[in-house]
Amino acid sequence: MVSFKRRIIQIFSAIGANSHFSGFINGTIYRGNFKKLCYPGLNCYSCPGALGACPIGSLQSLAAGLKYSVSLYVLGFLALIGILTGRLVCGFLCPFGFFQELLYKIPSRKINIHKGFHYFKYVFLLIFVLILPAVLVNEFGFGTQYFCKYICPAGTLEAGIPLAIANNSIRNALGLLFSWKFLILLAVVILAIFSKRPFCRTMCPLGAIYSIFNPISVYRLKVDHNKCTKCDVCKHNCPVDIRIYENPNSMECVRCGECKKVCPQNVIKEECKL
Repeated sequence: MVSFKRRIIQIFSAIGANSHFSGFINGTIYRGNFKKLCYPGLNCYSCPGALGACPIGSLQSLAAGLKYSVSLYVLGFLALIGILTGRLVCGFLCPFGFFQELLYKIPSRKINIHKGFHYFKYVFLLIFVLILPAVLVNEFGFGTQYFCKYICPAGTLEAGIPLAIANNSIRNALGLLFSWKFLILLAVVILAIFSKRPFCRTMCPLGAIYSIFNPISVYRLKVDHNKCTKCDVCKHNCPVDIRIYENPNSMECVRCGECKKVCPQNVIKEECKL
């Protein structure tokens, strides 16, 4: 059972990050001063309610304009979050991660995701977020946000669909690209019903970035292996299906704390290590 406290944080963070409510009614995008700041989780810039920018979209913009400038803000922001907390953002603040957890609650036959697919998110990060925007540029030397434009299901859910519903001109302009991205979203939704957080584990470039910091972050987990019975209660309650006792600071761990909450031997602890 998911802890009530974490669920409340997820709900309020999703609402707070998208609290420009008039945008959903008018079919417009907020472009005020808050948009200069990144939200820590994957939350689409073009969502009608989004107050902040998406760090992955910002990182792609950085790569796309690499020929002309380098913004240390985006890199510093991601590094700071990663060094302090690792993937804790994924477990508490990411709206699309929260959405997948709700889908998994739908009664169905559940399946596991093979560990080999976990490496795909690093491929998406390298190719679609960093390499293609930097290499495939137009005549002015600027690239395209390839992950946002061609793949991101969070953007389709949070921005594409709401804007199409509320804005008639956008709805009339929909074409093959929207259909393609809708199919990706549909595939993720179906997979999320049968498996735990499939997008987070196999596709999310933001999770890939934060995961790199998990083994070295200030906030981390530790397990008393002398008392652990390897009963796998932690794995059964984990939103990314890992055995925390095998590696307390696994790159796949979203730092949600569910394992600590359900451990019958109370062997999982939190610590801050500088």
